[in-house]
Amino acid sequence: MKTTIRLAIILCLGSILAACNGNNDEKAKAAAAAAAQPQLYPVFAVNAQSTTLDSDYPATIEGIQDIDIRPKVDGFIEHIYVDEGAVVKKGQLLFKINAPQYEQQVRTAAAAISNAEANVSAAELQVNKTKPLVEKDIISKYDLEAAVLTLQSRKAALAQAKAELVNAKVNLGYTTITSPADGIVGSIPFKTGSLVSSASAQPLTTVSNISKVYAYFSLNEKQLLDFSKTYTGKTLAEQMKNIPAVSLVLADGTIYAQNGKIESINSQINTNTGSASLRATFPNPTSILKSGASASVRIPQHITDVILIPQKSTTDLQGKKFVYVIGDSAKVVSTPVEIMQITKGKFYVVTKGLKVGDKVVLEGFQSLKDGTKIKPQELNADSLYAEVKK
Repeated sequence: MKTTIRLAIILCLGSILAACNGNNDEKAKAAAAAAAQPQLYPVFAVNAQSTTLDSDYPATIEGIQDIDIRPKVDGFIEHIYVDEGAVVKKGQLLFKINAPQYEQQVRTAAAAISNAEANVSAAELQVNKTKPLVEKDIISKYDLEAAVLTLQSRKAALAQAKAELVNAKVNLGYTTITSPADGIVGSIPFKTGSLVSSASAQPLTTVSNISKVYAYFSLNEKQLLDFSKTYTGKTLAEQMKNIPAVSLVLADGTIYAQNGKIESINSQINTNTGSASLRATFPNPTSILKSGASASVRIPQHITDVILIPQKSTTDLQGKKFVYVIGDSAKVVSTPVEIMQITKGKFYVVTKGLKVGDKVVLEGFQSLKDGTKIKPQELNADSLYAEVKK
């Protein structure tokens, strides 16, 4: 009886195990069949596009005039009439230097003129006194010539005295320092009572005319060659005329409200840096741009009928970029592409490797292999390229 029960239990367990194995086999077959089915991948058709590429170059801002204000005479600063950052007009008083020696020179020169004028009067009197005596042959004509020469000498001394007075007044005028141009006052390192001289290394201040500003930036040799090929013209001047208006990206990333123009390209390449300097001019009516500030000059380049692809549609392999193109029978082909260094947002500009009409896998291809068959889900190209058209 016990043997019969054992046999029944063993038979039941065998039936259960057989049923389980059957279910596992069916699941494995189903999984294998699902894996054999082509997977769904988003794809898009490549179209020719027109867009504008922006190239940014670090730049330094300078005013059209940055004038160092230096003393021309030695003395103590008696008064400072402006503060740092003040807006001044041409001829406005900036500093007063206390230099009494120049006042003394003016008084001395004025006294010398009075003395010289008296000497001239005495010499004229002597000439007038000698003339009738010579005419009457009372004295020799040489006495008259001597008197005339003395008069000429006294007049020359008077002219010299007047010149010395002018020089003394000029030097005295240097004690009053005015602004040579409209602009903004920079830092003032000296205080009232400081001793200054014409030999001082540091200027009293700097007046910057920033009604317009210059943005200086550089291009290396390759960029210069590309630059010359992009903009037509037989001469450098003609090429600069064909360069579109440029914009200025400020330090906080915002775009300056007014566009500028490239007006100067240095014809010599700096042997130390391997680059040439360019200058763009921007209007600055609100004085928001300051001398010494940093920014980036953005140069636009309009291109037409080019192929653009999203950066996420590419993969890197040994320094080259590849995309998966849909080939015959919906099989993907790993295709190398060449791109421009300048990007358009999150898009690459393809110069070689694709043609209009090619269908490219958009994303999610990390597990794909060359020759794998997929189920393409084609996306709307207009919505994909909407960013490019902005």
